[in-house]
Formats: sequence, C-alpha cells, structure tokens
Amino acid sequence: QVQVVVSGGGLVQAGGSLRLSCAASGTIFSINDMGWYRQAPRKQRELVALITSGGETNYADSVKGRFTISRDNAKNTVYLQMNSLKPEDTAVYYCHAQVMTIGFVRSNYWGQGTQVTVSS
Repeated sequence: QVQVVVSGGGLVQAGGSLRLSCAASGTIFSINDMGWYRQAPRKQRELVALITSGGETNYADSVKGRFTISRDNAKNTVYLQMNSLKPEDTAVYYCHAQVMTIGFVRSNYWGQGTQVTVSS
C-alpha cells in the first residue's frame, strides 16, 4: 500500500506566499516523477509543476518565476513554494507521484487535495 499525504495550503492575500508539502510512504521501491496539479472551479485539472527523480523541473507558464518545486528523495517528499500569489492561483492543489512499489508494480498515486485561496 502507498499513501500520499498533502499538507499546507490555506488562505493568503495577493502577493503572499504559501508552501505545500507532499509525502509518499508505504511499500515504495522508487519514485519517478512527482508533481503538483490544480483544479479551479469549473475548470479542468492542470499541471502546475513537475520534477523528475533526477531533479529536472517543468512549470506551467502561468507560474514560472513565482513557484518553485523541489523534492527530498530520501524522504519521498515533494514541495511547492508559491510566491507572489495571485487570485487566479486559487484552486484545489493535488500532489501526484509515479511510484514503483517493492513488488515492481508502477502506479500513479494522488494525494488528497488542499485548498489554496488567494484574496485580492
């Protein structure tokens, strides 16, 4: 079994910062890509940022220069530092992990969503 637990989120004023954390645990052999997605009301879920096991990153154009994704492979944890937040960043944020279990089964796991609300 693999669990993915998200922490962080909340309410912040425009221009403020928040940090999200996502920790995977359980029968994990390795984790490939880890990422953050978000879904705003009446919109489709979209990729915010992705980081490979080797540390390569990819960002949505809308967050480049403001958000930073990082990971601690020893802790199976990924972080999203969000600075200069805008009201349009308001959404439910989800963590995603591509996990290879100790049984050598590769599966995608999602953490519970966390609400990020940016007030103007």
